[in-house]
Parts: sequence; structure tokens; C-alpha cells
Amino acid sequence: MTTLHPSPHPRPLGKSGLSVSPIAWGMWRLAGEDGADARAKVEAALDAGISLFDTADIYGCDTPAGFGSAEALFGRVLAEAPELRRRMIIATKGGIRPGIPYNSSAQYLAEAVDASLTRMGIEQIDLYQIHRRDFLTHPQEVAASLMRMIEAGKVRAIGVSNYSIHEFDTLQAFLDQPIVSTQPEFSALRTAPLYDGTMDQAMARDMAVLAWSPLGGGRLAKALHPAAIMIADQAEQYGVDITAAALSWVMAHPARPIPILGSQSPARIARSAEAYKVEWTRAQWYAVLEASLGERLP
Repeated sequence: MTTLHPSPHPRPLGKSGLSVSPIAWGMWRLAGEDGADARAKVEAALDAGISLFDTADIYGCDTPAGFGSAEALFGRVLAEAPELRRRMIIATKGGIRPGIPYNSSAQYLAEAVDASLTRMGIEQIDLYQIHRRDFLTHPQEVAASLMRMIEAGKVRAIGVSNYSIHEFDTLQAFLDQPIVSTQPEFSALRTAPLYDGTMDQAMARDMAVLAWSPLGGGRLAKALHPAAIMIADQAEQYGVDITAAALSWVMAHPARPIPILGSQSPARIARSAEAYKVEWTRAQWYAVLEASLGERLP
């Protein structure tokens, strides 16, 4: 019987020319003042074979350290251990500002990318993503801002986050080079990208799909939802934890989504590599989807 089995091998980050790990580590919960603790998390990810590190300028805005603090803490790790930078593809995002809430104007993005570079203490961002669509900025202006970042050597490749397929197409129409990635919320409990064209567009355009919240905001780990129970059963069959099985379900799609693991536990980060052990038959994968939808597929 043919099974769906996620590959542990690096894959292209869209048409960027960069290769990345099949699992990414996300820093939306990276917080605090303990540089050694943060470094332990980063090194756990690297040791697990993770090379793609995803952050954003807004991460940390809900902590005492405030806006930009996750990037700044990550920057402390890189300053203390600069040799780690060579093993990473660093992605960040800009365009959300609490209280506004969205700003992708030329002036704001120019300031935002410089601030991110400064906080992380790096010379170039590998992947810069517009975090959410700003309805009050023309996509032509956004595109021009992104191209200036690339021409200045501040950014290597560009992506989008939480964009619809139509928003993506409009921005791409004003760019001279491809958008290499899209970042939707996707998990066994959030299956909209299967139906709204996100996955199909990514495959048609050879884009990377970076799946945020692949554990359904932690709900899958509780194994209370019918889909989560099925995933837990699959995890038990392969002798792994439910997180690994949930990641493997996301990775089984032919668009080869890259789940962004948000765990802040070095031990759980290390166990993410167990996702490559889990196989799914078509019937098993679709059974999880049906359980998520709460209805039989036609």
C-alpha cells in the first residue's frame, strides 16, 4: 500500500535559490531576558535539523519587553554565537503595528526592515515577508518597497503571510521577481488552505508554503477533537508524540508545506524530527480531514 511519508531532506524555498529544512522553528513565543535559555532553544532546533528560523517584528509585543523583543532576543543569541548564523535561513515579517493595525507604506517598510536588521544584528534577511495585507497601501507601492530592499542587499527573497490568492496575484503583478513563499495558518484543525486556492497556487507557482500554527494553537496536543484523537492514535502506532504526528499530517500534502513549530521547550523541539517517522495511508489522511470538517467528503 502506498503511504504518504514526509521527507527529511532539505527542499527549495520556492524560487529563491535557497534550501531549507522541511520543518521551521517559529519565535512568536520567544520571550524573556535569559539569553542562555534562548540559545538552548535555537541550538535544539539546529540539532534537530531545522535551518529555517521564522520571526517577526511584532513578536513579543504582548510581553513586558514589547514590540521587537523576540527579534532582539534572537539577535542576542546570534551576537553571542555568531557562528550559528551560517547554519540558518532567517525569515522575518513586517507590516503589523498594534493600534493601527496594518501599515505597508513605503516609509514604514523602509524603517521596519532597518529596525529588524538592527535588532537581530545581521546584515541581510534571507526572507522578508509582508505580515498581513494593508488595504490602504497600493500593492505597487509595497512592491517598490520590497524591490528597494533587495536592491540594497538588505533582503534576499520576499514572501507574504496571511495573503489570499488574489492579494498575492496583485502584489506579484507589480514585482520584477517571484514571491517565493506564502504563510497561511494550516493544520488538521484549520484546513481552509486546501479549499481557498492557497495550496493550488503554491504548487502552480512553485512557492514554498510555510504553515503557521500547525498544532491548531495547541488544541491538537490535547487530543480532545475527533481529528486530534486520530492523530494521537497514529502517533502511538509509530511510537512518537502527537506533535510529530500532527506535523507529519501537514507535511504529507503535495505542496510540501513546511510547518512552523512554535514550541519553546528544547526537548519538544528536538522531538520534532520524529515527524519523519510517521506515514499515512490516503484513507488515514482523509479520515483526519473528514473528522476536522465534521462531515464525510462527497
